[in-house]
Amino acid sequence: MEKLIISEERTGPDNSLVLLTLRGTIETTNAAGLEDTLERIINDKCYRIVVDLSGVKYISSAGWGIFISEIKRIRRNGGDLKLAAMTPEVREVFELLEFNSILKPFHSKGAAIRDFLTAEQAEPSDGDRAESGNTE
Repeated sequence: MEKLIISEERTGPDNSLVLLTLRGTIETTNAAGLEDTLERIINDKCYRIVVDLSGVKYISSAGWGIFISEIKRIRRNGGDLKLAAMTPEVREVFELLEFNSILKPFHSKGAAIRDFLTAEQAEPSDGDRAESGNTE
């Protein structure tokens, strides 16, 4: 059993984006640390989260369950959780479980951060708001 090391960095405009860098394995014995970290971030009203998995060798069902359960609350608040830089072993399980239909994977943490920043710059115009049923 390998330890899970979690580091957290605020980035982006107004430090509104959180980059979590994980190292080790995510399994039942240490998943509570990840769950507590995500819960604290979300409770701080930060809903734009990039998780760098480049240093993660294995994620158990307990670990995957944390990501899947928290994504609902994050998206309800207008945010997203993006997984970045999965190792081939982790990516294989991610795809096998078909989580790519729920969470969008990115090849690098930089690409995931850029995706957030690009979406932020592409705010809907008044015409787009009206089309979605929101009128002013």
